[in-house]
Order: sequence, then structure tokens, then C-alpha cells
Amino acid sequence: MAARRLPSSVWVTGLTVGAVAVVAALAVKAEQGPQPHATPAAAKHSASAPAKPTAKPSPAAEAAVPKDSGVGRRVVYSLGQKRVWLVDASDQSRRTFAVWPGSVSPAPGKYTVSKRTDALTGSDGVDIEHVVYFTAISGVNIAFSNALDGSSPPPVTGKQTGGIRMRVADGDAVWAFGSTGTTVSVVE
Repeated sequence: MAARRLPSSVWVTGLTVGAVAVVAALAVKAEQGPQPHATPAAAKHSASAPAKPTAKPSPAAEAAVPKDSGVGRRVVYSLGQKRVWLVDASDQSRRTFAVWPGSVSPAPGKYTVSKRTDALTGSDGVDIEHVVYFTAISGVNIAFSNALDGSSPPPVTGKQTGGIRMRVADGDAVWAFGSTGTTVSVVE
């Protein structure tokens, strides 16, 4: 009795299912390994462009999560470096980027995301989105956000602002990561 030959569609289906299984296994393995750190892309510079953060740490300092920032899943905000890290439960930085702080800064310490607002007009009159609140100082709310147009805030003379602004992509990342109850660790 002659061996029966399988149709080519069965072979193609089998190979496709096998390939999908291998890719899924590799994706799971990659997620468990070390992750690259995203850094902000260079913005176009023009005479009318808003100011950028002036203190730029070395690449090695950008990669390292501050040692005194706690443990576990958290958002870390460094006042001196004007930088944020999104740190996962295994204490690995998933993303780090520069920010533009407002005129009112929180004291170093541990806070919790208390409220989130999708979009509104900031106290400086700029339309912002992905507002992630974590404290208030003398009636000034301190929150992460990004301008809808992607701009950095110009210095506001004589006005108290608590917005910690970032680029749009970074604002998207904080919004996705910083759910209500997430720890925010503020360090020098």
C-alpha cells in the first residue's frame, strides 16, 4: 500500500503555526531580559524654539536609576537631573527621559499617583494631556504632563506652576505606566 501524500495547504498551515509558536516564545523570553533605555530624540532648534533643559547628565548617568529611589515598580523623578525613569517591578528602567519642571518642585520623598486627567489647559495657558497628579504644595498641583503641541514650557515669571512637562511620546509612556496608586519617588 502506497503512502498517502499530505496536501501542501496542510504543510503551510503546520509551518505557520510552528513559526508563530517560536516567535511567541522568543517574545516572552525577550520581555524577561534586559530592556533598552529610550532617550529623547533631538528636537529641531530654531530661534523661536522654547528652552530645553540645561543640565544634561552623561549617558552613563542617564542609564542608571538613582540608588536612593526605592525598590519595585515606580516612577522616579530626579530634581537635579531633570529626568524621569519608569522602573518595573524587577527594578529595571523601562524608559528614561528629560523633563521641564515647573516653578514649584516637590520635596524628595515617596508619593502616590492620586488622580489622572486626560486633557485640560495648564496653569500657564497651554493645552496639555496625560496629566498624572502625585502631590500638591500650597495649593499648587504637581503633575507630569505633556503639551498637546509637543512644546516645552517657557519660563513663567512670577507664576507658580507645578507641571513637570515632557515630550509627547514620553507623556504617552507615563500615562500608560502611571496608573492611580503607582509610587512616585522624588530624589535630589
